[in-house]
Amino acid sequence: MNQITGTRLSPDLTGANVEDAGEHNRAVVLRCIHRQAPISRAEIARQTGFTKPAIARIVDRLLDEGLIIEARRRHGLRGQPAIELEINPDAFFAIGINIDRDHLTIVAVDAVGNVRARVHHEKRYVRPAEFMQLTADAISHFQRSRLIDDAHLAGIGLAMPDWLGEISFLGMPDDYSDWMEFDVRAALENLTQHPVFIENETNAAALAELDYGLGAESRSFFYIAINACLGGGLVLDGSGHRGAMALSGEIGWLPIANDRDKTAQKVDLLGEKVTLFFLYKFLAEHGIRASVPQDLLSLDGHGRALVSKWLKEMSAHLAVAVKHIGMIVDPDAIIIGGRLPIRMIDELLRYVHEHLTAGDITLPSLHRASLGEDASALGAAAMPMGAALMLASADAVQRTRSPLKFMDRLNN
Repeated sequence: MNQITGTRLSPDLTGANVEDAGEHNRAVVLRCIHRQAPISRAEIARQTGFTKPAIARIVDRLLDEGLIIEARRRHGLRGQPAIELEINPDAFFAIGINIDRDHLTIVAVDAVGNVRARVHHEKRYVRPAEFMQLTADAISHFQRSRLIDDAHLAGIGLAMPDWLGEISFLGMPDDYSDWMEFDVRAALENLTQHPVFIENETNAAALAELDYGLGAESRSFFYIAINACLGGGLVLDGSGHRGAMALSGEIGWLPIANDRDKTAQKVDLLGEKVTLFFLYKFLAEHGIRASVPQDLLSLDGHGRALVSKWLKEMSAHLAVAVKHIGMIVDPDAIIIGGRLPIRMIDELLRYVHEHLTAGDITLPSLHRASLGEDASALGAAAMPMGAALMLASADAVQRTRSPLKFMDRLNN
């Protein structure tokens, strides 16, 4: 290996200057540009440890393939201005689908994560047949409107909860259990000729943060998503970590003390408290109607006070979860996102901090997710994009994985 002595290199940005390592080295350079663009050839050489001639060969190849572009010249330095490189936004496109118990969101993104088109349905308990029809309509719309180049479509990603239709939830209709018998992978593969990628929705949101958000600053973090249900996703050393049985990050099953009866030998589950559906239920019990996130933004003073009361109560439970995650996983950061409105996430974080010991260096830093309510849909699109661009986040299992069911775990 021909690397700079004394330079500490990121694990996924290292390679060898040998002929048989060409594809690996190409991927290393592409990842470096994706993560740190705009970046010059000299900076890539310093980051990867490759020689300047090796960088020149690889960059010329990537330019010829249309995967990267020369964006601009950097002025203000001595000598010849450096040419900065970036990923070509039109190199690839991807479609990301996020289905949950309260909505369906479908986005088309380019190679740098820009959303070129979005179709959103704010609707509870969409059944499989309707899901497929709405998905087909959205993809057809993207193609007819030329919002994406089908010839450069890297694939279609789906982010959805595991056990959809299997675990009973507030207001769930009986026929929602149809999801348990529905082969969503086969249905999507019959719909398109492009590769299909499937992941748990919060794992997908964490991947979106990795590739388009917090991942630029942190390579290990735990993502907590407050959606219709509570979800968690774990990223370790720049890669999504699903665990031996694909159950890593299932924070909703975390037991918490039953605060209604101090003497009872009983615990509740975190996922049966910190969810949007339970927030709506809490408001309904106090005469306030809210059924979608947008409703939370138009509450009167009484409604906002009730939301604050609920957030304060939930913050105590989340603070305990933060401490446990910090002790067991020890990530760089814990981020909170999902479909809870941004200003309410910020308020929740303020309350959580009040339960944590100020200056405790053993705790991970706590942040609001940088991506909004479409994080899972963006993460769904990030899966085929990661494969096309050979990013470290790419995971071959997503090409075969289907949502978990109880028997799946027994048989694997």
